Amino acid sequence: SPALFFFCILVDDLSSGSDSDYTKYWIDWFLNTKGNEYFCEVDEDYILDRFNLTGLNSEVQHYSQALDLITDNLVEEEFDEDMRDQVEKSARHLYGLIHARFVITSRGLAKMLDKYKKAEFGRCPRVLCHNQPLLPVGLSDVPHSKTVKLYCPKCEDIYSPKSSRHAAIDGAYYGTSFPHMLFQVYPNLMPQKSTERYIPRIFGFKVHEIAKVHRWQDQMRERLEEQSRQNSKDHQ
Repeated sequence: SPALFFFCILVDDLSSGSDSDYTKYWIDWFLNTKGNEYFCEVDEDYILDRFNLTGLNSEVQHYSQALDLITDNLVEEEFDEDMRDQVEKSARHLYGLIHARFVITSRGLAKMLDKYKKAEFGRCPRVLCHNQPLLPVGLSDVPHSKTVKLYCPKCEDIYSPKSSRHAAIDGAYYGTSFPHMLFQVYPNLMPQKSTERYIPRIFGFKVHEIAKVHRWQDQMRERLEEQSRQNSKDHQ
């Protein structure tokens, strides 16, 4: 049958694939998991170059097994279910930390730029930014301290993601430098700063102008009251 034929081809591809082919499978699964849309695919060559992972072994539990899982070299049958869950959790954390380093490389910036151009990170909720695409940014480079926020290069403010899944992502997986690095490398893409400002009005009058008049009236009243008290003293 066609289904059996497809299955046989798939099994054959898996059995004959090279190490570089295998690397993509866990990453593909991770990227296609709902809530991980802000992540880009880290190049396998980048992951396999141990120089790029310097220091991460001290930050991730079960580092070796997590790296093997990311690169599809882990023999899962050797672990019980609890250990597999721990390794899976460590793999997601390790990928996030690698991702933070990758997105500030030229290749990583190019991949994130494609997502930015498609507005995959959402658009600025500020009306006067006119649907300006956003970029993910961390408020800290220390893991488990701050969740990811969205930076608007037009109003230069940050916002919380709409989705609770996105709002729970660790901000350290993007870092504090990423969006600013992107516009350093691609300065022509920096949007023109918004000069439009909402002006509060009451019955057509600017609120701050009314407030200015009220302050002047209060000052004049206080001055007149002080003069009245002074005159009363002088007549006593």
